[in-house]
Parts: sequence; C-alpha cells; structure tokens
Amino acid sequence: MAGGFSWPECPRWHAGRFHFSDMYNHRVVALDAAGRPETVADLSERDGLDGAEVVPAGSGHLPDGRLLVVSMFEKVVLVVTEGADGKAEVYADLRDLAAGPVNDMVVTASGRAYVTQLGFDLWAREQPAPSPLLIVESGGAARVATGTEHLMGANGIALTEDGRTLVTAEAFANRLTAFDVGTDGELSGGRVFADIGDLPDGMCLDAEGAAWTALPVTGRAIRVADGGQVLAEVTVPRSEAGSSTACVLGGDDRRTLFLACGVEVFDFQRSRDGAQGSIWQARVQVPGGGTRP
Repeated sequence: MAGGFSWPECPRWHAGRFHFSDMYNHRVVALDAAGRPETVADLSERDGLDGAEVVPAGSGHLPDGRLLVVSMFEKVVLVVTEGADGKAEVYADLRDLAAGPVNDMVVTASGRAYVTQLGFDLWAREQPAPSPLLIVESGGAARVATGTEHLMGANGIALTEDGRTLVTAEAFANRLTAFDVGTDGELSGGRVFADIGDLPDGMCLDAEGAAWTALPVTGRAIRVADGGQVLAEVTVPRSEAGSSTACVLGGDDRRTLFLACGVEVFDFQRSRDGAQGSIWQARVQVPGGGTRP
C-alpha cells in the first residue's frame, strides 16, 4: 500500500484513516485511501527529557479529540496538537514507574489509557525482564496496574468493544494474555488468551473476539481465537517487507487488515536512511472490533 518509512509501528484506525508511528522519523503519520502520507504529529524538533531520544510509539485519542502519543525512551505520554507544526507537551510522566522503554497504548472511550512497557532496554541488548502495565487516568495521573507485574515484555494491546476485557501480547512469553477490566480501571483475573509459540508484537481484536497479532520473526500475522486456535494467517514477502511489526483492522467496513513492516529496528540512522518500512494490507472476512478512539 505504501512505503518509504523508517520503522512503522503501533497502527490505529481512527476517524476514517489509518494511523501509525514512523518511529525513527519521529512522527505519527496518517494515510489516505491512496496511500498518501500526512504527518499528524511531528516530534523531530522536541528535546527529549534527560537527553532521551524522542521515538513515538503507541497513540490514541482522548474523548475531546486530542492526540496522545507515547514517547518510548523519554518514558512519557505526550499530548499533541495535530499537524506538521503541532506542539507536544507532557501529559503523563512515567519515568518513576517504567523500568525500561514504554511502548504501545490503548485509550478507552472515557479517556483512560493503558500503556505497555518492555521492562528492559531492548536496544541496549539487555535481557528480558518482567514489568507491569501502566494506567494513565484522564488528566494524566499514572499508576502501576496491580497484578500485572509478571508480564514478560507486554507489547501490543487492545480492548474489547465493551471495554471489559484487555488483551496484551507478551512478546517474551510467546503468548497473548487477557485481563478483566474493573469499573475503576484496575485489572484482574489474568489468564492466557492464546499460546502463540512465536514472538507476538502489535495486535488488534475483531468483532468475533478473536485477535490478530503480528509475528515479526516469521513475517506473518495470525488470527487466533480465545483459547489458542489459529483461524487465519497472512504472510508478507520477507525479502521486501522484512519483519511484520503490528496490525490493525480498518477501512470503511473494517475488513482490511493493515500490516506494518520494517527492516532495521536497532539502528535508528540506518532505518531512516534505508526507508524500507512499509504498510501492507489484506482483505479479511470478519470486521474489526474493540475500542478505537
């Protein structure tokens, strides 16, 4: 569908357009139906807190339309005025809560956000370590989600449409894990949604409650039912697309699976210069579900 990006990640379908983070180009991008990119948040001029590299990851919208963007290495959530000249301000400071880079995010219809973290610095080649999910309330107050401390590299994240179940991809446990969501936003009843047998990355849910998750090591995305049955699979050509990093269901009927793919994750400059990041798409039978603010 489109190419020429650095490392595409954390896709979302919002307000009739496909959005994703072009991470090492320091921006959030939206594509129109023809695959033409528009920068909706440009963080390239931002000075990172504590000298950190500014790398956008998960994003989502508040009920009033403002854009939230995770800044991975700053360990903050930013609120951004959209547009090429948009300004970013710290919305939630997670530095005292996050052991390593923060990652993906889902925002509820009420404005509460759930943020994943790897628990270690993947780019510094540290060893995987358990780490909890983080909860950001509307207004920016943040806390650790009790009972999630065991998660091994929580990565992609999604909520069911009723907001009562949260599913996250545990990258370094090769599984998807589900939690019940309480009225206060707390999580409980953690259980295995699906054993994958492969490293899962970004994910989304469909209208039947199944999950699509990208598998970067093998260049695939699979649709898996609650319980672990693999229902469908999409494969990208590794020679062109590289690793499949994340996926989301969108389009007018939400039956288009958008798959973000990248070639160079560890070297920021090579990723920018190579511009081999790309977006692929496939038609699927079951439309998207879950929250999509």
